[in-house]
Amino acid sequence: MDHEASCVLYGYDGSGSAAVEAALELAGQPYRRVDAATWDEASALEELRGVNRLQQIPALRWPDGSVMSESAAILAELGLRHPDSGLLPQAPAARAQSLRGLVYIVANCYAAIGIIDYPERWCSPAEPAHCDALKAGARQRLHALWEVFANSFEATPWLAGGQLGALDLLAAVVSKWSGARAHLATHRPAFAALMQRVDAHPVVAPVFARHWPG
Repeated sequence: MDHEASCVLYGYDGSGSAAVEAALELAGQPYRRVDAATWDEASALEELRGVNRLQQIPALRWPDGSVMSESAAILAELGLRHPDSGLLPQAPAARAQSLRGLVYIVANCYAAIGIIDYPERWCSPAEPAHCDALKAGARQRLHALWEVFANSFEATPWLAGGQLGALDLLAAVVSKWSGARAHLATHRPAFAALMQRVDAHPVVAPVFARHWPG
């Protein structure tokens, strides 16, 4: 692989970077991955800090050296740069709904997950009962947010229309690593079945197998 013409993806197994990794594969965009995550001190944290001061993943460095963070923005830009990939629909109305869905996930579901994963940022660690209650409430909120999403975005046959797209990838990854799939299987079974179809897509399945082996 010619690294001069490649993107560099900062990510980690089992994280939201799986969505961008799958999108890069779908777009046929060469890339190499650098393992970096705040929970792994042996990973490339200093390198990640150089491209994203918040040390959040995914972060993507384009071949020209410019950098993007924020999952929805990266996925949208990949769709714009690779219009034949299907990541974003070509029809304006469908593309608008796809962009709406990407922002919905990061603005709502990501926010709830942040509270679940790091309750100490919103409550005092000296009051563990309050933190536990906050986590429980955030998880209920997360499940409700996914129900609204499932009601709002119809598969035709994919969320992006006739082709697997960026919205399918982000929904599948975030619902998977947030632990929402079991709830969806009971309360929105058609949507849960769609997420399984995304998991099994021939381009996506190898990426997910690396991120969630077994």
